[in-house]
Amino acid sequence: MKKQTRCTPGGNLAAILMMIGLALPVMAQQESPPADGDASAASTEAEIEAAFEAIGWQREGVGELDKWAELTIPEGFRFTKNAGAVLEMTGNIPSGEESGVIAKEDFSWWVLFRFNDIGYVKDDEKDKIDPVGLLKQKQEMQELGNEERRDMGLDELFVEGWAREPFYNEQSNNLEWALTLRAGDGGRSVNYNSKILGRSGFMDAVLVCDPEQLDAVLPEFQSLIQGYRFKSGETYAEYTSGDRLAKVGLTALIVGGGAAAAAKTGLFAGLFKFFGKLGKAAILLVAAVVAGIVNAFKRLFGRH
Repeated sequence: MKKQTRCTPGGNLAAILMMIGLALPVMAQQESPPADGDASAASTEAEIEAAFEAIGWQREGVGELDKWAELTIPEGFRFTKNAGAVLEMTGNIPSGEESGVIAKEDFSWWVLFRFNDIGYVKDDEKDKIDPVGLLKQKQEMQELGNEERRDMGLDELFVEGWAREPFYNEQSNNLEWALTLRAGDGGRSVNYNSKILGRSGFMDAVLVCDPEQLDAVLPEFQSLIQGYRFKSGETYAEYTSGDRLAKVGLTALIVGGGAAAAAKTGLFAGLFKFFGKLGKAAILLVAAVVAGIVNAFKRLFGRH
């Protein structure tokens, strides 16, 4: 996997985030912890940690993902149904479709679950997945997406290739792939996608981690997903003739997901829009913001 060239958000970004009231001023700072005796910085971290804990977390048992599914919570993880609050605290705009968030206790990586009730997606295209053709389509779609990004004053984003080619697991009905993305300034990141098919639609399992840690995180993420299950009546195998069918297939899920829509929707869309209003001086590659958030949460929660 190609490694991302990252910049570290500095004090200017901290001031910007403070202006819009996000709980990110500490997250946007350098890796080093506050100097001893800096009571103000320590107090800010304590306030952020208290606010984050107040979201409400479950650390054992089974997490309920709305009426659709449930997830076993392994040791060392935390789960919340209040995914909207997590998104808001990380500078994102909730869509209302979020089902939950599960994270490592130190928040070094986390997963957003979001259900799309588009109907039953037939998997009859499972043997027709063409990585070469699909990559070309995604690159063409990203060119259109870049028109929107330029209108918003954002740096362009380019699809370089597959970090992991699309793969459909017939046993778990899970469709996965990963793209290597490049920003106009040369920075690289990885966009990982996992869609679990069910009777009424599919569950998006969006992995948020430092792109440089993707290879190390993936085995644990995939083990975590094994604890995911649709509730009785909602599994893919329980499809009954007459159920609503989706108007798209597997290839459309791949082409339509990920970077192509990044200018308007998806995780971190709020940051895209906000930075666009401030001009190019404030624009950062989203992956760099993700890394700053991940590292800050790891600082806050990893020391206990």
